[in-house]
Amino acid sequence: MSGKVYCAIGLMSGTSADGVDAAYIETNGHGFVEAGEAVVVPYTADFRRRLLAVMGKSEGPSLPEIEKELTELHAQAVDILLTQMGKTAADIDVIGFHGQTIFHAPQEGRTLQIGDGAALAATTGIDVVNDFRSADVAAGGQGAPLVPLYHAAIASAWPKPCAIVNIGGVANVTYIDNRHSRESGNLETIYACDTGPGGALIDDAMQELLGLPHDQDGAIAASGKVNEALLTAWLADEFFARPAPKSLDRNHFKNKIQIGDLMPDEVAATLTEFTAHSIAASAVLFSAPPQLWIITGGGRKNHHLMQRLAATTIAPVRDISEMGFNGDALEAQAFAYLAVRHKLDLPLSLPTTTGVPVPTRGGKFYAARATG
Repeated sequence: MSGKVYCAIGLMSGTSADGVDAAYIETNGHGFVEAGEAVVVPYTADFRRRLLAVMGKSEGPSLPEIEKELTELHAQAVDILLTQMGKTAADIDVIGFHGQTIFHAPQEGRTLQIGDGAALAATTGIDVVNDFRSADVAAGGQGAPLVPLYHAAIASAWPKPCAIVNIGGVANVTYIDNRHSRESGNLETIYACDTGPGGALIDDAMQELLGLPHDQDGAIAASGKVNEALLTAWLADEFFARPAPKSLDRNHFKNKIQIGDLMPDEVAATLTEFTAHSIAASAVLFSAPPQLWIITGGGRKNHHLMQRLAATTIAPVRDISEMGFNGDALEAQAFAYLAVRHKLDLPLSLPTTTGVPVPTRGGKFYAARATG
């Protein structure tokens, strides 16, 4: 290990928009990472409803108030995590504040994550890095996914090639292959892209049809029958024909998924199969089949989805907890890691992860308010 080790907190509110994940790590911004404690601070049903209502919008009269509340909730998450760890703001070098993506159209050169970095720095008394995606999109990249460099940092001892899949509202994959690194003298080859839907379509359908926030453990899907005709039609969407790297807005399929008169269990079963098949199909984008699929994010808790993934992939499927990492905290940890890389003036994205022309730095820095 070389270089200074930084103490960092990462904050993540993902496409599921169900709460704040806050996680602590210690890292040199390169290959050394030591993951620490984490907390989850759920959103109230009312705030989540209002947050989901602004998804897909790049402006609107309600955005300033939503952003203010969101920032305050993230500050609360920092306070809760510090208290849990017995640490103070003085013990933390930087916060990586992802914010909430509400609009993502990289083909138009636009992406928007709400969250007030200056206010968070002032409230917490800790330096903040946020707005991680804009520089990549401005340079011609997809702006997502941004977790692959962190995945590579923690996966050094895992079998290669391997695929690490984060299943949030949207699913994304990081493919790591070290077969040629010795000959070329390069580091591991890292490829990444969004694969398609994660849990957002399932969650939205359960809310609309049954008034439930999600399909607990995939039990409803497990009791239903897959509508093969609809599944085939959905998998024919133009997104899946695009080459990687590529990214997906949460609402891409919103007006394309027609469920007709299917029963709720059939809807859940077909949407779950859609997620499983689109993840497994990403293997065609890789140079060789993964020896192992490692699943992180909230989707790994959907037992039926995990079973369907195991049935549709060739290699074994593992929950990332089996590899010694907290799957609820991994994305938050990743943004803590990226905040440290920002401080070190290192790239956050690569041509093979977001399609950006050259390795690209990113993020905006906000200094903590001076105290005393």
